[in-house]
Amino acid sequence: MVAFKLFSDKGKKEHLEQGLEKTRESFFRKLSRAVVGKSRIDDDVLDNLEEVLISSDVGVDTTLKIINKISKRAAKDKFMGTSELNSILKEEIISLLEENDLSANASFNAPEKDTPYVIMVVGVNGVGKTTTIGKLAYKFKGQGYKVVIGAADTFRAAAIEQLEIWAQRVGVDIIKQKPGADPASVAFDTLSSAKSNNADVVIIDTAGRLHNKINLMNELSKVKKVMQKIIPGSPHEILLVLDGSTGQNAFEQARQFAATTDVNALAVTKLDGTAKGGVLIGVSDQFKIPVKYIGVGEGPADLLMFDKNKFVSSLFE
Repeated sequence: MVAFKLFSDKGKKEHLEQGLEKTRESFFRKLSRAVVGKSRIDDDVLDNLEEVLISSDVGVDTTLKIINKISKRAAKDKFMGTSELNSILKEEIISLLEENDLSANASFNAPEKDTPYVIMVVGVNGVGKTTTIGKLAYKFKGQGYKVVIGAADTFRAAAIEQLEIWAQRVGVDIIKQKPGADPASVAFDTLSSAKSNNADVVIIDTAGRLHNKINLMNELSKVKKVMQKIIPGSPHEILLVLDGSTGQNAFEQARQFAATTDVNALAVTKLDGTAKGGVLIGVSDQFKIPVKYIGVGEGPADLLMFDKNKFVSSLFE
């Protein structure tokens, strides 16, 4: 499709190693300093490693969990050297991510259903929510699915316009109303249209600017109830989009949304432009929500399925 020329084509940014380059360089630099002059994993090394992980935005609780596990391993093996630290750390991070893992089904294939597979996308403004929706539509359409986008963030006229641009570029249908319209009404129209036209995947945008938890909970609950009237059991996926470059702010956003709605998947964006990719590890561990997608570039092909093994390996290679 000619419209795709507006995006960068598949290139270096699509590759996970390139997308995580800033995080990897920062992490390795700190890790090297943590073990300089040391041959064994002792208390000093562990203290330095704790500082490395916290400063890499892994989060305090997750960092202490990792340090505790490595400390126990070192206590059992008195001759464990610092040369082994990389492989040990890699194993422990993968083990943590294993607890909330979707890697085994890492593909842009929608589950087989008699009705459309419905994804409701949540997150604060500015995290890359609209772009993620556009990329998801591109990926699903590339798999041969019929996709419909619902522009239910009616508070921002810009959100509707941006989604419309993405829909045109990707070549999928979009259901919208005027700015200020009832978001639940947009969701109703979107699912009704998707169902009657035998769509495979529906992606619903939601507002990211509500002023407090009560407003957020009420509006998202209303949208969900309307969806369930049209397609029972929907939304099947509630995807929280987090900006990886915000570091610790991502933890607070995850906390707010996890408290107000049943988030069951995460998308972490903008990893190519930050050294704070460690936040992905901490958020997934602390909130027990699996990371499903990661964004490593601006183009439509730069949204990747998260694979814990590839992610952790790319940090250490």
